[in-house]
Amino acid sequence: MARSATDIIQDVINAAVVDAIVALREASQGLPNALMRDLASIHANTAFGDLPPAVQKAVAASVRNAFAQLQKDGYVVAQARGVLPPTPRPGPHPGANRSDRGPRRGPPKSGPRRPPQGGGRR
Repeated sequence: MARSATDIIQDVINAAVVDAIVALREASQGLPNALMRDLASIHANTAFGDLPPAVQKAVAASVRNAFAQLQKDGYVVAQARGVLPPTPRPGPHPGANRSDRGPRRGPPKSGPRRPPQGGGRR
């Protein structure tokens, strides 16, 4: 049975997080203070280059595995250059007027307009 892209990506993200944690633990070489220092250095605005080298390698491997898994399950992964932007729809021709748009819908507007019945000003 084919898996949805959401399921694949969820598995990939889970594996990436676990791999990053294992890489952090291995980089600390069993020293709890080093592990805590590395963990404390990671926050929401941490760039990829700011991560410890072991974590960078783990993340890079996880990304490669993610694309490989998507392609293995039949999804097409294309470069951004390969995807064409939507083409704009042509607008009305310059100088187009109401008669070019077809017949008017609704009741015809013939005869004098009558004021609304009831609650008007006097």
